Amino acid sequence: MSDENFLKKDGEGYSRAVGLLEQCCTEYGFVASSKKRHNYKRIWGRDGAIISLAALLTGKETLISCAARTLETLAQYQGPHGEIPSNVDPSAQRISYGGTTGRVDSNLWFIIATTEYWQATGDESFLDRISAILEKTAFLLGAWEYNTRGLLYIPLTGDWADEYVHNGYVLYDQLLYLQALRSLAAVHAYLHGGEDHALKEKINRLYHLIRTNYWLKSDGMPESDVYHEILYKKGQKAVCHCQDRYWMPFFSPTGYGYRFDGFANVLASLFQIADARQQQAVDAHIEDITANYGMKLLPAFHPVITPKDEDWKELQMTFSYTFKNKPYEFQNGGLWPLVTGFYVADLARRGKKDKAQIFLEAVHKANSMSDAEDHWGFPEFIHGKSFKAGGTQMQCWSAAAAIIGSHALKGEKILRLLPSW
Repeated sequence: MSDENFLKKDGEGYSRAVGLLEQCCTEYGFVASSKKRHNYKRIWGRDGAIISLAALLTGKETLISCAARTLETLAQYQGPHGEIPSNVDPSAQRISYGGTTGRVDSNLWFIIATTEYWQATGDESFLDRISAILEKTAFLLGAWEYNTRGLLYIPLTGDWADEYVHNGYVLYDQLLYLQALRSLAAVHAYLHGGEDHALKEKINRLYHLIRTNYWLKSDGMPESDVYHEILYKKGQKAVCHCQDRYWMPFFSPTGYGYRFDGFANVLASLFQIADARQQQAVDAHIEDITANYGMKLLPAFHPVITPKDEDWKELQMTFSYTFKNKPYEFQNGGLWPLVTGFYVADLARRGKKDKAQIFLEAVHKANSMSDAEDHWGFPEFIHGKSFKAGGTQMQCWSAAAAIIGSHALKGEKILRLLPSW
């Protein structure tokens, strides 16, 4: 596609995305969707934080103010131990900290978005109001390490993959934890005029734990930073076809998972944990996956779990209301504008502009689809076989993905508190 045609499509996709953020802006902050469906008309910890990151990039005061209200609403309803709500409806005073288990990543995204808001606006009064909330959340996260060995333990359904079968030491959450700790370190340095050396050591330890334990190599066990030697050896033996190809999604007391986690592999590069060789390997794997699907959108997880797979029975039992994870739907091979938007941002950050444009065009195309006759439905996901719009429509974080990708392609930082290396 020529640059002129791309700019035209990007311009319309971006404008539509900003328009949806404006529709989802309420007196309490951003709701997950403008559709009156289920509990999507609530302020969500995870969704609200990601949407707020996009709002900051737009430079529109109305949206930036809405981001502040989103974060302050979440802070207002913090739980007694430091929990940031999974979602909240302030008008009805209905607060959820999770379904069958708590939502760990709501806390992590909240820290990241809150500190990014402060960095973007320089709003010191906001930071004063929120700093105690951040400290309480950070303390809770430390408790969720359970054994104080540096990694968060994530229960089944404990993060955005809330109807999928990953649990234990989930990579996606460790990556967010690392970025959240980096953000907290920046806040501490600003408020106290110097480094928190214990926090710096914790960040360094987590960085090395991630690099060692989630990228399995074919040349033997590393000499240091192995979280659990027996588990690592079991993982190497069980997932040899994944070694040196992509980041492992999780490990637990029973062993390693092996399916490709799209979001985690993108964040590993975006958060600057992956080195150039690992980035190249993951890019190649993503090319293979998207060629197999036939659309330049990343699946949440791959390969798809089918009724023939041993995980199918567990997957069928893992849902809140109705079973969503049929093959090629939702997180089971559904294609996500959200995940792809962050991949666009990472490609752009690495100078891969042409490739980033291709994936951003796919995000806009997905956002323009609808389950009705009208266009620009901003669906939650795209079916991995039929390419039909799936999930909840007018999904605000699908719009956020387009905004994030578009600004990244213009050379803008989507996160201000990433390391400078």
